[in-house]
Amino acid sequence: MEIQILAIPYDSGNRGVRMGAGPEALLDAGLAQALRDNGHRVHVKIAELPRSSWHAEIQTGFELMRMVSAAVREARDSNRLPIVVAGNCNTSVGTVAGLGADSVGVIWFDAHADFNTPETTTSGFLDGTAVATLTGRCWTQLAATVPGFKPISDSRVCLVGTRDIDALERELVDQSNVRVVAPPQLRSVFRQALNSMNEHVEQAYVHLDLDVLDSDVATANNFAVAGGLTLDDMDYALSQIGAMLRISAVSLTAYDPTADRNSAAATAAIHLVSTAATLASQA
Repeated sequence: MEIQILAIPYDSGNRGVRMGAGPEALLDAGLAQALRDNGHRVHVKIAELPRSSWHAEIQTGFELMRMVSAAVREARDSNRLPIVVAGNCNTSVGTVAGLGADSVGVIWFDAHADFNTPETTTSGFLDGTAVATLTGRCWTQLAATVPGFKPISDSRVCLVGTRDIDALERELVDQSNVRVVAPPQLRSVFRQALNSMNEHVEQAYVHLDLDVLDSDVATANNFAVAGGLTLDDMDYALSQIGAMLRISAVSLTAYDPTADRNSAAATAAIHLVSTAATLASQA
């Protein structure tokens, strides 16, 4: 399979620090080579914002989304699987836009719901509004500037491994029709959730925020929490997706190499991306 890695080395508008250091660290750790070893032809592109420009977080976040949308569309037009390796989860808006928001379902592996809006967030972290933006709950004017973006319906979104949700954010999730599969429910209800999604979508975007893993398995970043998924859980979940849906894009986000003291998170990241790519190639 032809694969296009799109590395987005930014976290909150800052290049190469905290989770923004993750994409290039994973490339240095052998991500592209692991995919080549599995028989794929791999191309790598690294996003760069003009160094002389002012990098306000919201402005920069949406500029990166626009860049990702164009790059994903170009990859698909070249029959390449886009794999977005990014500091922040909000690049997902660009990925979905580049795929074609009308037909895509989002399977969102993350410890966090990312369902805050500017009215509910207490941290002010733009990245915590990613799924709310995807589903049209906030940043509607800026999201409309991302080429190809349209809000996706709740029925086409499934949050998996989610367990750390703010109080006001929880109210929004509970009021929505987004499916949430908590870690203990994975093997009992995940397949049912995929069956339901399969009725509404033609393709799947698999979003892998690395802190979906239990913090005892790997510490992906400073937001990592206990009670998450194991690698066996992830292999099971990815195999179910591959058996039921066509994987059209994959993202790996939120890896902070300074939090990964024993390289377990980097190893897990490469394994998960490689597994997802293999499943995509078999569709």
